[in-house]
Amino acid sequence: MNYWPLAGIAIVVIGFALRFNPLLVVVSAAIATGLLAGLDVVSVVEALGKAFNDNRYISVTWIILPVIGLLERYGLQQRAKALIETMRGATMARLLVAYLAFRQITAAIGMKDIGGHPQTVRPLVAPMAEAAATKTHGKLPEDERQKVLAMSAATDNVGLFFGEDIFFAIASILLIQGVFESYGYPLTPLQLSVWAIPTAICAFIIHGWRIRALDRRLGLPLRAGEGDQSRTRSGNGGGAAGAAMPLHPSPKGEER
Repeated sequence: MNYWPLAGIAIVVIGFALRFNPLLVVVSAAIATGLLAGLDVVSVVEALGKAFNDNRYISVTWIILPVIGLLERYGLQQRAKALIETMRGATMARLLVAYLAFRQITAAIGMKDIGGHPQTVRPLVAPMAEAAATKTHGKLPEDERQKVLAMSAATDNVGLFFGEDIFFAIASILLIQGVFESYGYPLTPLQLSVWAIPTAICAFIIHGWRIRALDRRLGLPLRAGEGDQSRTRSGNGGGAAGAAMPLHPSPKGEER
């Protein structure tokens, strides 16, 4: 068996570790794998071109990114924050739990590209979650603000990751089905996707609890206030310690 084509994996690992251009690393690894597998240069380029042509629909989703950039430039994030500020009972926990449910449901029916970090989280979900947290708990310190933004991104990840496997035509389900079939276990994609439902429910409950826990922690006394109190306490303690020290030591250095 020829193991040389596996060198493409090493090229990818080394290239990413050295922080080279990702596109250059992937293309170099693909060409090296094809050549080491015994293909000529023309066949390798032909295979790359065919793969790109067969999957060109994937690039369509990137067309909306310039539109989102223009909307952000003209105040999309500010309008999202203003919308949350006018809503009664809007909290960070309720907003993110609702988005988690929306993300899981849409991913479960195959609409996994309807959300995402560039098109949904950055311009809409994260600003709205920050505005809801500020409305409930007041102005947040920078580290707490970053936690809210990170939780918004994590909510999108969890909703997509555990929701898309419920859709029986997703690539991961087809891959699992192919592996099982190759080992003599014929299963339909629907049989596999059904077993993703309990996992998705558990993920929703666990991550929903994490969101609510973060929202409760934001309501605790600010660390800055606690730091001021501790500094006051230490100042008082320092004064007490200073009062206990002799104010007029004897000329010989002995305490009176």
